[in-house]
Amino acid sequence: MTLRALIAALLLTLGTCSSAVAAPEGQLTTAVHVSLAPAWFDPAETVGIITPFMFLYALHDALVKSMPGNALAPSLAESWTVSPDSQAYEFVLRKGARFHNGEPVTAEDVKFSFERYRGAGAGPFKTRLASIDVLDSQRIRFRFKQP
Repeated sequence: MTLRALIAALLLTLGTCSSAVAAPEGQLTTAVHVSLAPAWFDPAETVGIITPFMFLYALHDALVKSMPGNALAPSLAESWTVSPDSQAYEFVLRKGARFHNGEPVTAEDVKFSFERYRGAGAGPFKTRLASIDVLDSQRIRFRFKQP
């Protein structure tokens, strides 16, 4: 099975988010000389190296993502606010975002995904987290402990 066929199969089976907006135009071709590890397809299991992220970025949406010229560009979140003390981050989910099976992506799904995460950065990040508050189906707030 070619890498392209493998990625296409994974797109059909994993919880990939899509949007109601128009499909992207053009073509992106990526060539990687690496053996794939099954754990690289699950964001909750990601190890602390860069290689898996080439695949994760192609398969999953994050709330925000790094883009050229913009360290925090919108992705699954269409907008967000930061409290004056930088201890709370509230995200508004993009309208029309859906999983591969057509179900809408909700703030509960974001909370579940975050709580499930056990990857390389889980320990330090979760230690600082005070709470995750689902405000409604499209809004979620992450509150951090005072340093």
